[in-house]
Amino acid sequence: MNSLEVTRTHFVPPQETTHEAAEENLLETIAADNAESLTLETKTHHFKAITWMEAFPQILASCLVYLTVIQAGINMAYSAILLPQLSEPESPIVVTKDEASWIASLVTISLPVGSIAAGPIMDKVGRKKLSLYCCFPFMLAWILIASAENVLTIYVARVLAGMAGGLTTVALVYVSEISHPMFRPMLLGLNSVFVSLGILLTCFLGQFFQWRTIACIFGGLSFLTLCAILIVPESTYWIVTFRPKMFAEAKTSLRWLYRKSSTYESQVQELAMRSYVKHSNMNQPDQSIGYFCRQKHVYKPFIILLILFVFQQLSGAYVIIFYAVNLFLKIGGQFGDQINEYGALMLLGVIRFVVSCMSSGLARKFGRRTLMSVSGCGMGIFTMIAGLYMCFSDLKEASVFAGTGTTTIAPVPNQMDGKVLLICILGYVSFSALGYLVIPWTLIGEILPTEVKGKLGGIIISMAYVMMFGVVKAFPYTIDWVGAQGVFYIFAVTSFLGVVYVYILLPETFGKSFDEIANYFKGSPRR
Repeated sequence: MNSLEVTRTHFVPPQETTHEAAEENLLETIAADNAESLTLETKTHHFKAITWMEAFPQILASCLVYLTVIQAGINMAYSAILLPQLSEPESPIVVTKDEASWIASLVTISLPVGSIAAGPIMDKVGRKKLSLYCCFPFMLAWILIASAENVLTIYVARVLAGMAGGLTTVALVYVSEISHPMFRPMLLGLNSVFVSLGILLTCFLGQFFQWRTIACIFGGLSFLTLCAILIVPESTYWIVTFRPKMFAEAKTSLRWLYRKSSTYESQVQELAMRSYVKHSNMNQPDQSIGYFCRQKHVYKPFIILLILFVFQQLSGAYVIIFYAVNLFLKIGGQFGDQINEYGALMLLGVIRFVVSCMSSGLARKFGRRTLMSVSGCGMGIFTMIAGLYMCFSDLKEASVFAGTGTTTIAPVPNQMDGKVLLICILGYVSFSALGYLVIPWTLIGEILPTEVKGKLGGIIISMAYVMMFGVVKAFPYTIDWVGAQGVFYIFAVTSFLGVVYVYILLPETFGKSFDEIANYFKGSPRR
């Protein structure tokens, strides 16, 4: 806390006792009585450790809010099962290659709209309310898809789903603000776990159900998510930062999150200090978003994150999910007696989910830079092997994006070729889920200050989604132009360059408090 050098001041009680005056009196008293100890705590960066049992309410609240993020994963994977089904001769809606690419990519181009809107909305109404609001466009989108009779209706539904997916940015911000520093890395890592769960769920349902039925199931899931979020508390950081006079509500939220009395009291003292300082500075001039953006601890992490997302998107970490079935068909479609392209899709979903869970657990043991570097190296190695294998083998690619979307498959010389490439793709997905698909998003909740986390986080995510749209939209044409082999080379080079960038410029945030991270960007030593 940058303004915690608060000294005891002479406090004159108001002549008339009102709720607001009494609350301000309480804040000043607590702040004055604890200024010395809290300042010392901030300087030494120590925090009171809590057990797993004490952290359970935070874990529960995080998981319930992350239910919205499941829909973001569904958005990515749904096109992988929808497009092949629309390409079948008996499909009631027939799509061309261009229409198929729009169905896959529209959800990404509309994501920035939701992401940009999420910042000011979450600052205005609160983190919890926005989490509730984003469930409604999801439900409407699935209703439209389930009842679609033409491509235009699917377009509209995908745009709505994309905008709602952008609003789920609030989940990362919410979890970063309610979680204890000991558990924050793990809980932020759960974001990718729930995205992976959405992908896995879509892959699983795609094995058994038709796309309209799946849309109905996901609409019901959106309604259940809405009901679940009703029980979680509002973020105390949001209350203190944007509603500093609502201290009683902040205490109620803290009591929900910290059930042990001693831990709760220490959190109340720290919260009172923050609330008092914020309340005291409310009338100071030049506290706008423009003022904050001129500070080093704001614009430096903003730029670092933006470039990190460039590497994430160009490494192909997401495009393979959108076009998984078509890519598997591109490299042969049969990987053994029991594994076809849909079986491979299911494997992809399972592996991504399992590794995402591992990544969340490893986040409590290893630093961000370590996991990102291992992830990038693994991605680069597997895609490089895939490209070289295709170069030196006699494997012929299949044409899967031609004509009106009808799949045509060239014969594959032997199943061993397909198995090797499948292993490479699954290995690539495993390593991407270890870091590249997880950590950039979690860093938004960690290294951006609370005052600008919503707005600047929304801008970063919107720009990441714009890049995702470009990559997803161009992928069918790129793979036809340079082939799967060329695409693998592009992914490999980008992954290796990303490792260099992470090692040189990304600071380590593992085990650091918000204030410690801010002090680093202000110019304090790296470690």
